[in-house]
Amino acid sequence: MLTAHSHRFSRRAFLTSAAATLALLSTTSLTGAAMALEPVSGQFDFDSFSARMRDLAGQPYQSPELIDSEAYTGLNYDGYRRVQFNTKKARWLGDDHGFQIQAFPPGWLFKEKVSVYEITDGDSHPFAFNSDDFIYHFDDKAEREKMETAEFPGIAGFRINYPLNRPDVADELVAFLGASYFRALGRGNIYGSSARGLLINSWRDGPEEFPRFSEFYIERPSEKGPLTVYAALESQSVTGAYRFVIHPAGESQQETIMDVTARLYFRTDIAEMGIAPLTSMFLFAETNRHEFDDFRPQVHDCSGLVIEPEAGLPQWRQLNNNEQLGNSYFWDANIRAFGLYQRNREFESYQDAGAHYERRPSMRVEPTGNWGQGQVRLIEIPAKSETDDNIGAFWIPNEPPKAGEAREYGYRLIWGDLMPRDDDALAHVVETRIGQGGVSGVENAASLRKFVIDFDGGRLAELSPDTVFEVEATASAGEIVGSTFSQIEANGLWRLVLDVETEGQSLIELRASIGSGGEPLTEAWLYQWRGVPA
Repeated sequence: MLTAHSHRFSRRAFLTSAAATLALLSTTSLTGAAMALEPVSGQFDFDSFSARMRDLAGQPYQSPELIDSEAYTGLNYDGYRRVQFNTKKARWLGDDHGFQIQAFPPGWLFKEKVSVYEITDGDSHPFAFNSDDFIYHFDDKAEREKMETAEFPGIAGFRINYPLNRPDVADELVAFLGASYFRALGRGNIYGSSARGLLINSWRDGPEEFPRFSEFYIERPSEKGPLTVYAALESQSVTGAYRFVIHPAGESQQETIMDVTARLYFRTDIAEMGIAPLTSMFLFAETNRHEFDDFRPQVHDCSGLVIEPEAGLPQWRQLNNNEQLGNSYFWDANIRAFGLYQRNREFESYQDAGAHYERRPSMRVEPTGNWGQGQVRLIEIPAKSETDDNIGAFWIPNEPPKAGEAREYGYRLIWGDLMPRDDDALAHVVETRIGQGGVSGVENAASLRKFVIDFDGGRLAELSPDTVFEVEATASAGEIVGSTFSQIEANGLWRLVLDVETEGQSLIELRASIGSGGEPLTEAWLYQWRGVPA
């Protein structure tokens, strides 16, 4: 049974809760260095690194080391933004491969230190950062001098810069900061959605656990090679060795591609584990914009969940922002891909000259190897502000992991526009609208709702005018009392209109697709309609 939660969900609150959860749940006091994660010295390889993380899983969990500098722990949001890395101090600046490494300072929400090492010719050594690597943009001289002279407590994360959009400018490409969060950009994109290394017990009974990346090893790339980052994952229940092989966007490709390998070693049983978790924001669009007094037509980092099963139609699940927490599970024995997509790339659809939601990247996960049977879970959390990251999507195995078990998952994670291709055989959903059902100009029952779904692409434009279309539409409750499908002369899109009688219903799962002669012509549109809570 789905129930509403009274509190809001945001990345800011998420990270704060993560720190609190780690502190509260860690009841073992450890003082011996033998219990801590010892950095790799000398020759580095992924198998040895994985073995070290496997051995660590057999030891009690040790809480992360927090910064102890009053100058940094006292930074609020505004103060934290004033501490900026000096781009002239970027590591690898001027190297032929084009990548640069810059550090994030600690402070504000980011009070846990991470260690970062460089791998050169197989040998690892620390990336040393200090206060001289940062510029302190404080107007008050005393405040500025306080920060400049304070003992530097270490770094909270790092970013990778690369000639993403222009060959002469190293733009931010990837960032690792906070718990196991990371994000990346395609060419022409700006930051929006994020990914995480692992998710444990999210929005279930009891507290969520927040694994964190505690160590990173960055391999110096060849002149034309990808960049490889290794990360150590730690929490009360699991350790992990991660490898990210990053193929950056640039002149030759719009997307940034990460080939991810996650080797996991479990300290305890886990009720629910999320693999390849994606996090995003959906505030309002054409389905619910009447609930917000805002000049902008739409506000979201992504608008839909895409699921591509090994067999059957690709699915587009339009996202929601309701007053109640939404939990949806999509089962398939072998999933080919899933992701959170921002399909509408027109400024006119958002009208935000600052946030530029039309430039936010989509994220696509393509499993490699055999993940076994499982489900894609979609979480939709009530949100009142665009600062709330209220959307989560991830894959959960049907068999939860047990203490002492080891598992490996590989996947390709793609960041970019990810627009449908011109040669796609199936038409894709462009927009979803909802309103009063029935016929305009006459009084209709309030319980009759109209769902308008626009499609574009595929083979629809090639069909003859006398083509007979088949509307495949189902409702889990209520009744579909009318449907039409036709082309819009004004813009060439194809529009499916459904009238659904919702009387007495609080939740209806809708699904629709178009075919002809038994052959599919569109992807499947999915939507979860919710009535007003009683």
